[in-house]
Amino acid sequence: MPRVSFTPNLQRHVELPPCEVVGDSVRAALEAVFSERPRARGYIVDEHGALRAHMNVFVNGTPIKDRVTLSDVLDERAEVFVMQALSGG
Repeated sequence: MPRVSFTPNLQRHVELPPCEVVGDSVRAALEAVFSERPRARGYIVDEHGALRAHMNVFVNGTPIKDRVTLSDVLDERAEVFVMQALSGG
């Protein structure tokens, strides 16, 4: 099963321990997380289900291509990492 992990910055707002989920796409994996942690949805995706501008998702170390429908395919051993983009100077 794909494993989903979250940056500690997100965990300041909502508890998001690493977890293994059933899902063959980034969308399906995140929906599995949201079903257990509904408060996380608002931090990660917008009201249309697209990835928020300040969020990044990596699959096996590579940024996802589809930030709108989150259709990037996952295999059983996928490592999904969700992080907040940081800015400043």
